[in-house]
This record gives sequence, structure tokens and C-alpha cells, in this order.
Amino acid sequence: MRFRRTPRVDSIPAEPAAAPAPAVAAGRPIWASLNRPFVVGFLLTFGGLAALALGMAISSLVTIWIYIAFALFAALGLDPIVRRLSRHMSRVWSIVIVYFVFAVLLVGVVWLILPTVVSQVAQFVRDIPTMIADIQQTEIYQWAHEQFGAQVPQLLGEVQKFLTDPANIAAIGGGVLQVGISIGTTISGVIIIIVLSLYFLATLPEMKQAFYRLVPARTRPLTSELTEQITESVGGYLGGMVVLAFFNSLMTFILFTLLQLPFPALLAVVAFCITIIPLVGTVLFWGIGSVVALFSSPLAALVFAVVYLVYMQIEAYLLTPRVMNKAISVPGSLVVIGALIGGTLMGLLGALVAIPVTASILLIVKKVWIPKQDAAV
Repeated sequence: MRFRRTPRVDSIPAEPAAAPAPAVAAGRPIWASLNRPFVVGFLLTFGGLAALALGMAISSLVTIWIYIAFALFAALGLDPIVRRLSRHMSRVWSIVIVYFVFAVLLVGVVWLILPTVVSQVAQFVRDIPTMIADIQQTEIYQWAHEQFGAQVPQLLGEVQKFLTDPANIAAIGGGVLQVGISIGTTISGVIIIIVLSLYFLATLPEMKQAFYRLVPARTRPLTSELTEQITESVGGYLGGMVVLAFFNSLMTFILFTLLQLPFPALLAVVAFCITIIPLVGTVLFWGIGSVVALFSSPLAALVFAVVYLVYMQIEAYLLTPRVMNKAISVPGSLVVIGALIGGTLMGLLGALVAIPVTASILLIVKKVWIPKQDAAV
């Protein structure tokens, strides 16, 4: 019987060594190899330049984004009125009626208030010498004159000379040409916002449906519910802020007229523009109105400050809950934080949209994030 001879271990031929794996197998792309520095530098430089160009393009379009945001919020603010009218007529006629009434009110307000505001601004400039003379009769001026000597009259003279020279006021705005350009830009911006808001309001249902098509089918019911709640709350919020700002301006006009304080129409316009800012606007105008009234009469200024403070309490506890009953409630601390952040980032627009954005985020957290966390094991 013959046996097969087992070969020795050291006689088994060794397998050829494996070839080195490419750079991609090690989890590193080929272009990132240090052996190709030119390609790496070119791609990094190209990416940096592309990011810089994109950032410059976005920054140059800031004005357009602001127009779009204002127009969209105006459309959302008018949409509740259009939907109520749509119960009795077509949506097209509802939009026509709403914009016709809005145009009539806008023209009426401009026709009634603008001449008065212009005349009162001119009167303010003419009354500056009288106001300076009244200040010189006060005890504070006498004390300052005793402490600092002739510097105080010289300072008041320079202030009077500066305020009574229209060239200085124009210089603050960058010159007469720049002031004219700013006025023209503002007027054209208002026209663009009105036209865009009309288009947004007319196509708002189609815009919502197009947005729903962008999300997966399984999440469309929840997306539709959240979108409807957010748009309804934003519309109610914006309409409520306009109503409250109107009440503030009306209260300011009545108080300044009854107390025989100067510039009631001008202060009413200022009150409307400032108190439309949520929460902080009313307090801010309370200080501005009191200071303006103080230049005319300390007693009238005290009466205005006290009465307006009482009105602020009535607005906070009676008017605001009734007007804002359809808006999403936001904690007061988040209102202040949101208004400060929005105002810092985007100015007046940021302060206006801060509360609706905060309310929308809270709604998404309540409807999406919290249920998902509760369902997690």
C-alpha cells in the first residue's frame, strides 16, 4: 500500500503580495491626495469663489426679498377678509372689493394727513426759536448756565442754527439728491409691494397646493393642517396689529388735541408706525410722546403720560385679547426676544415678522417635534 507524501510547509509557494489599495478604498478621494496639490488648490479656490459670489448675489437681492416678504405678509393679512367675502361671492370679486376699499382708505388717509403733517413739520421748524426761548426760562437752563457759563447759550444757538437750516437736514439724509432718490425708492417700493400682494392674494390657494406637492404624500395631510393654521394665525395677527396701531394713533390724536399739545396729526402718524411693532412699540411711543409733550407743557406731558399709561393697560388686558383671539398665543418672554432678534437682523421688517415666525415655530414644535419625541422608545 503506497502513501502520498505530504509536502513540507516551507515548500508551499507563497501567494503574491496584494497590490496597494487605491486612495478611494481607504475612504479618501483621489483628488484629495497630497500627490496632486494643484487639483486640490484649484477646487478649494473655485469653491471659495463660488461661495463668495453666491453670498454677494444674495446680499444684493436683500431689497427684493424685503419687498416679497412685505407683500406676502400683506396678502396673508388681507386673506381672512377675502375668505369671509368669498362666502357670498366669487374670490375674484372679493379681492377686487378688498383692494378697492384699501385704495380708497389709503388715498383718503394720505389726502387728509399728509398736508397736515407737512404743515406741522414746517410749523415745528418755525417754532424752534420760541421753543429755545422757553427752554432758556426754565430752572434747568439757569442751573446749567451757572455751572457751565457761556457754553450753554452757544450750544443752544448752534442747535437752533442747525435745525433751522434745511441744508443740514438734507445733509443728514446724504444730500438733496440722495433724499430725492430715497423718496422715489420708497414710493416705487410701496407700489411694488401692493402689486405683489395682489398677485399673492389672487394665487394664494394655488401656492399652497404647489407647496403641498413638494412634500411626500404621507405627510401632506399634516403639512396642509400646519400650513392652514400658520397662515390663518399670521393673517389674524397682522390684522390685529393694524387695528391696535390704529387705536393707538387715534388715542394719541385725541389726547394731543384735548391737551392743546403741538403736532397732533404728526404724532398720530408716528404712533401708528411705531406701535405696529409688537409689544415694545407701545412702550417706545409712550416715551417719545411724553418727551415731545414735555417741550410744550410739563403739566400736559404728565397728564399725557398718565392717561396713555392707563390706555396701555386697557389695551393689554381688554383690546388685545379680543383683537388677537385668532392668533397663536406666544409667551411674553419669547415675544420680546423675537422682536429684539428680528429688529437687529432685519430692522422694522424683522420686528414685524418676528412674532408670526415665533408662533409658527412653536406650532411646528407642538404638532411635529413633541409627538415624535413622545412616540420614541
